[in-house]
Amino acid sequence: MQASFSIGARENIDLLKSKLDTEFALLENDGIRIKVEQTPPAGGLTFLGYNIADYGNSNYSEEETRTIFKHYIANVVSDIILNYWEKALMMDIIRQNYYYFVPDEQQLIYHLALKHLNHDRNTDDETFVNYLSRKALILQKLIEYLHANDHLIIEGFIRFRLKDYMQELSSVADKAVDDFMLEREYKEFVKLLKYFVEIQEPRLEVVQVITLPSGKFRMLDEDNQNISSEYMEGFLDSGDPEINYEDLLISALITIAPSRVILHTPGNTDAHRILETIDSVFGNRVVRCEGCMLCSEKALPEPKEKKKFKGKK
Repeated sequence: MQASFSIGARENIDLLKSKLDTEFALLENDGIRIKVEQTPPAGGLTFLGYNIADYGNSNYSEEETRTIFKHYIANVVSDIILNYWEKALMMDIIRQNYYYFVPDEQQLIYHLALKHLNHDRNTDDETFVNYLSRKALILQKLIEYLHANDHLIIEGFIRFRLKDYMQELSSVADKAVDDFMLEREYKEFVKLLKYFVEIQEPRLEVVQVITLPSGKFRMLDEDNQNISSEYMEGFLDSGDPEINYEDLLISALITIAPSRVILHTPGNTDAHRILETIDSVFGNRVVRCEGCMLCSEKALPEPKEKKKFKGKK
């Protein structure tokens, strides 16, 4: 008895055949031989027909062998949907749902979406967990479908059987659009700040910015004198947990509009965004210190909290 199965697709058919051939070659270790026949394209579809030509000498029954055969197919198809079809599906979603963005903006949104989908294979990010979750969802749907069917058209399967998956892709597109809008607003904000800096006369020639590991900062003049409290009106020492120190730093620098900004960044690995903003606003006025006494964490102990005086009862 032979088990026959056919797979049809409009795209990636050569890739699909190559990967299935590689997978089925593993079955030959048990004497199981799979024959394939490819039909010429018709109506935009190309079909691959597979038959189990020899069940070999394994301990599996014919029914078990057919199940294993279909699991191999499900694994390959799920990988190809996730790593190849997914990109085209995302672009289609963006074009359909966000047609009012110009093509260049759609491309930017598309690349932001791919980051959310973990196509850069960032194993340290939660997006990797979402990637594996999508893989599991597609694989499970394929196994359920192939259990009852010997014929698969991939594009039709995606459209009618993977609605939850497509909804997840739409949600990712929405997140990418939010990211795009925030980035556009950020660039407009930076452009406005640059204008403010350019039209002002510098209050100081040099301001040195020291970012501390806590996320706070200090500002010094060219003589290494602390000027933070002078320009921040004491907010830095208020202890208010709602204070955004990055906003305070930018506001102070815009007020001073120095001719030169020297950045010292000892031990603060989370200050990339604020430093990027300072670079964008002040341009060639910015100098990055490559190491000095001010960059030494030992030379910059965290400011101690002021003790409140308690009178005698």
